[in-house]
Amino acid sequence: MPDAPNQPRLILASSSRYRRELLERLRIPFDVISPDIDETPLDGETPEATAIRLSIAKARAAAAQVSSNSGALVIGSDQVATCDGRQIGKPGTHEAARAQLQSMRGKNVEFHSALCVFDSRSEHIQSADVITRVKFRDLSDAEIEAYLLAEQPYDVAGSAKSEGLGIALVDAIHSDDPTALVGLPLIALSTMLRAAGVSLMGAV
Repeated sequence: MPDAPNQPRLILASSSRYRRELLERLRIPFDVISPDIDETPLDGETPEATAIRLSIAKARAAAAQVSSNSGALVIGSDQVATCDGRQIGKPGTHEAARAQLQSMRGKNVEFHSALCVFDSRSEHIQSADVITRVKFRDLSDAEIEAYLLAEQPYDVAGSAKSEGLGIALVDAIHSDDPTALVGLPLIALSTMLRAAGVSLMGAV
């Protein structure tokens, strides 16, 4: 799809293939820049604050890699899961993923999917936190192990890929945006892009 006249360059500030695949659903051209930031939560920081802060930091870090002469809209996103008041991030290893799923079985888990659209032309920031509430099944150790071996979900918060076999781990999902749990809330993003002057579906 060719760039529309006067449309700003669109950049996805993410190394996640899941977010890239989601953004492709909107059928608008975009580039990808992988920001390098410290994703460690700050002391006393709420899950919502962590997710929003990191989504903005990712967008700003990616924008800094773009020529100041070429204005761009940069999309940043971050996801933080919480269970029993604890923040749960990406496990990174099989052992950590097993421990995460064991701690979440039979419980309600909140996923904070934060989104930022940063306009490098004006430095205007739009941000939102889309919450998804997930009730996990009371999984056996054998079910958890089988799932981890099949899916290897070590790069997603909470170790559960709802777009894949991970959907079998849950009893219910409650959210205003079904794409939020996968990592990029497209309903909120569409609203932000329109507000920033991006034409969707060829409409002016």
